Amino acid sequence: MTKRYTTTDGGGPAPSDDQSLSIGPDGPILLQDHYLIEQMAMFNRERIPERQPHAKGGGAFGHFEVTNDVSKYTSAAVFQPGTKTDTLIRFSTVAGARGSPDTWRDPRGFALKFYTSEGNFDMVGNNTPIFFVRDPLKFQHFIRSQKRMAATNLRDHNMQWDFWTLSPESAHQVTWLMGDRGIPKSWRHMNGYSSHAYSWINSGGEIFWVKYHFKTDQGVDFLTQEEADRLAGEDGDYHLRDLYEAIERGEFPSWTLKMQIMPFEEAKTYRFNPFDLTKVWPHGDYPLIDVGKLTLDRNVTDYHTEIEQAAFEPNNIVPGTGLSPDKMLLARGFSYADAHRARLGTNYKQIPVNTPKVEVHSYSKDGAMRIHNVSDPVYAPNSYGGPQADPVRAAEVRWYADGEMVRAAYTLRAEDDDWGQAGTLVREVLDDAARERLVHNIVGHVSKGVNEPVLSRVFEYWRNVDADLGKKVEEGVRANLS
Repeated sequence: MTKRYTTTDGGGPAPSDDQSLSIGPDGPILLQDHYLIEQMAMFNRERIPERQPHAKGGGAFGHFEVTNDVSKYTSAAVFQPGTKTDTLIRFSTVAGARGSPDTWRDPRGFALKFYTSEGNFDMVGNNTPIFFVRDPLKFQHFIRSQKRMAATNLRDHNMQWDFWTLSPESAHQVTWLMGDRGIPKSWRHMNGYSSHAYSWINSGGEIFWVKYHFKTDQGVDFLTQEEADRLAGEDGDYHLRDLYEAIERGEFPSWTLKMQIMPFEEAKTYRFNPFDLTKVWPHGDYPLIDVGKLTLDRNVTDYHTEIEQAAFEPNNIVPGTGLSPDKMLLARGFSYADAHRARLGTNYKQIPVNTPKVEVHSYSKDGAMRIHNVSDPVYAPNSYGGPQADPVRAAEVRWYADGEMVRAAYTLRAEDDDWGQAGTLVREVLDDAARERLVHNIVGHVSKGVNEPVLSRVFEYWRNVDADLGKKVEEGVRANLS
């Protein structure tokens, strides 16, 4: 094997790997030791700001292959029969800092990047089909309530429940969170959901509202609160390690993509607001349709460049796909890209992991760390052969909705309320053992520092979800506090 020699970052030979230049063995070090200066300066700048939510996570590369024909719903090349597309996935927790344990009770992020023949297509989702809030003005407040108090810098259950009980639309998601799926056994053993409704557009211009469901082929499994607490102390990187080692062993995890598809017109009169992120579409109304299989088969080789700098954003859409009138999704179309610009720099899409595998013809130019040359003309319109927008392709990523823009809550429909679907989950989806674990988890969480007046609202919150559940929660908490 050819011997490799250490170099400076400029490619020149490094004078030493372990000794700085000084006057005598104990003398002062010298400013002309440029290699020492380079090493210290780089070390001081190694860290970049962590993500605001979803700071702790990991992921892998793989591919997505279409196994069913859904071309009547979308013209997107990535979803045409037999198409195979390279992918990157990142799993994460929502509230924990970058060094937090993997096994804390928290939703898990499930973000996907498809390197399609028409540009990058991203899906930002979670392992739950709903979310805590439906309006983006509350999102920042929600995240702050899950982070740390200003005075103590401690996470605080009272702060969390204060927000949740004053935001009844959170009930469906909190019921999921306090149940078994609040702590997956591993990233391989959880589903991934778009949660939001997106849109598909077919070659005839028809629009369909869709939800993505990535169903784990390993089977859904979970950790009990006691198991998760033990692992948090023994191995804070338990989920990160599990994924890496499974792929290294050749046990490539996979998920089957299934879609719910709603015709455009049906959204106008559907019994729930179909764009309310706190609601699901019952499968009896819109059954799951098989699309294809996602497989992860390659570990990253540099966590920083390929995961920490990976930038997922729902505004990365391709022809045949689009957004929807979901307020949270529309806000994320701005906020995710803006977060990447703040954290990684304005030219973050030129970082290789974020670079599309198609030619980019953009009028964006300059900015810090730009590495791709631009050519004249640098403006539009122009008379010198610069790229021109294609109205036909643009129409394929467009959506619209009836109604005026208003600063107001969603218009309630026949079965729109904040408690109904959470109650259905408790009574009709969970079995007796799962309901007992739900009570156990809620009681344990609430008993750790939740005080009046929040405590009384917690009991009312769970009575609104289900009367029997609320009764058991109150009895359990009061017994712990007595």
